Amino acid sequence: MIPIRDNVPCLTTPYVLRGIMLANIAVFAFEQLLTPQARLALFHLLGVVPARFFHPEWAVNAGYPDTGVLPLFSYMFLHSGWLHIILNMWMLWIFADNIEDAMGHGRFILFYMTCGLIAIGIQMIITPSSSAPVIGASGAVAGIMGAYMLLYPHGQVLTLFPVIIIPFFFKIPSSLFLGLWFLIQVFSGVSSHFAEGTQKVAWAAHVGGFVAGMILIRFFVKKDRCVYCYAPEKKDYELPDDF
Repeated sequence: MIPIRDNVPCLTTPYVLRGIMLANIAVFAFEQLLTPQARLALFHLLGVVPARFFHPEWAVNAGYPDTGVLPLFSYMFLHSGWLHIILNMWMLWIFADNIEDAMGHGRFILFYMTCGLIAIGIQMIITPSSSAPVIGASGAVAGIMGAYMLLYPHGQVLTLFPVIIIPFFFKIPSSLFLGLWFLIQVFSGVSSHFAEGTQKVAWAAHVGGFVAGMILIRFFVKKDRCVYCYAPEKKDYELPDDF
């Protein structure tokens, strides 16, 4: 289930979104210049290692420097591989422009970072003793998706369903697409919690970010800018069908 594009028009240029994406791409390009050992060291330094915050004595003995709260922000701009960053940036590109459109540039960056902070906070609470670094924009992107589901449930998402080598395209309601995505994150998180082995995906951050976006959007959205947002009294949302 791969989203291709949505049909909700964007009335303003998403400058902040473009800046966030460029920052992520620039950091990832820098990562590719590093050796695998140096890249892992970077993830431990600027990624979020929960045990580093909950067990400071262990962190000191393990040789972690004191970076304060920097990792809580910098982790959002680190990615482990090509698929990781492509998926995050693609979801961000599809859904975030309308969110920036509905709240303005300044509020958007604050909303994005807040969702990322809440997402990593939930992940740390769930796995307080983990020594594996948590990295990626997924938590903040999930917040964008949660906000989109509330603001534009009437939107349509052109979605690719690949069956072996045959591509099938369907237009499905954004509420259905995002709702399914959220349920997959919850199911995957519960399954991985009871499965043996090391958890490699921060499912709790995905779920936490999504819920945070749904809750916080009402405090960030500007109703006078939200031209295409859902309102029960509207009869015509003027959303294009030929997309």
